[in-house]
Amino acid sequence: MIIVTGAAGFIGSNLVKRLNNEGFKDIVLVDAFFDPVKNRNIEGKIYSNKINRDEFINWIPNNHKLIQFIFHIGARTNTAEFDVNVFNKLNLNYTKAIWEACVKYGIPLVYASSAATYGDGKLGYNDDHNNIELLKPLNPYGESKNEFDKWALKQEKKPYFWAGLKFFNVYGPNEYHKGRMASVVFHAYNQIKETGKMKLFRSHNPEFNDGEQKRDFIYVDDVVDVMHFFLHHRKNSGIYNLGTGKARTFADLVNNTFNAMNLIPNIEFIDTPVDIRDKYQYFTEARMNKLLSIGYNNTFTTLEEGIFDYVTNYLKSNSYK
Repeated sequence: MIIVTGAAGFIGSNLVKRLNNEGFKDIVLVDAFFDPVKNRNIEGKIYSNKINRDEFINWIPNNHKLIQFIFHIGARTNTAEFDVNVFNKLNLNYTKAIWEACVKYGIPLVYASSAATYGDGKLGYNDDHNNIELLKPLNPYGESKNEFDKWALKQEKKPYFWAGLKFFNVYGPNEYHKGRMASVVFHAYNQIKETGKMKLFRSHNPEFNDGEQKRDFIYVDDVVDVMHFFLHHRKNSGIYNLGTGKARTFADLVNNTFNAMNLIPNIEFIDTPVDIRDKYQYFTEARMNKLLSIGYNNTFTTLEEGIFDYVTNYLKSNSYK
C-alpha cells in the first residue's frame, strides 16, 4: 500500500497517475475532498481507499503494517495567506505527526518542501543541509516549509529513509482548481485565449528588465519522475532541490505559450501587486548537483517541450492527466 497525501491536488494527482501507470493499484488517497473541481483530478484513477485529511493521522496506527511508502505532498500552498496559525497546523505540525508515525512504524517518507524556503535568493539555491538553518523565507508559507526542514534535520530519530523535495516552479496538467496560485503558464494560456495578450509584472528591481525576471520552471512530469526514483532508490536520505537547474525568463515562458497557441506574442507589463512586491523572487535556479550525485540521470523537460505538451494536450481541450 502506498499513501499519497494531497492526492486530489495538482502534483499529488499526477503522482497517482504515474503510480497507476507503473502497476500500483493499492493506493490510499488522503485529502480534504471538499472541492468538486479539485476532485476531478482523481476521476479515472485506480485506488483502494480515500481517507479524509483530518482522519489520516489516527488511521495510521491501525493500518501501518500495510503501508509500504508515504508521499506527503499535501500542504497549504497559498503564498498570499498570512495567517501563521493555518500554516502551523496544516504544514508544520501535520507533517511532524506524519514523520513521527513513519519513525514509529518503520515507513519510508518523501515530503514536499519548497523553493520558497530560499527567500530572496541572496544565500543562493544550494540544498546543502548546512545552509538550511540560515535561510530567510519571504512569507509564512515558505517559513512553514523551512521550519519543518530545520526540525527534521535536528531529529535524533528519523525514518529509515526520508527525502524532502524543494519544489521550484511546477507547471502542468491538473492545476485547474488552484486559482491565483496556478502556474504562470496556466494563467498565460487563459489570458491569451480571452484577451489576445498576456500581462506580466513590471520589474521593480533595477537589476532586471521587464519580463526578464527568471524562475526555474519545472514540468510536473519531471517532478513525478523524481518521486518515482525515490520510491525505488530508498537511500541517501536528505533534503533535495527539485528544479531543472536552468532559470528561464517570464518572457520566454509567455512567448512559448503564444507559440504553442499559434499566435503572435503580445505582452503588456503591469505593476506587481503591492501585497507581494516586497516578497517577490526575481531569480530562482535550483542547484541540482546533489540529486544527480546519487544516481538520478533522467533529462529534464525543456520549457519549450513542457509548454507545448501542456497547452496542446491538456489546456486546449480542458483535459486532465
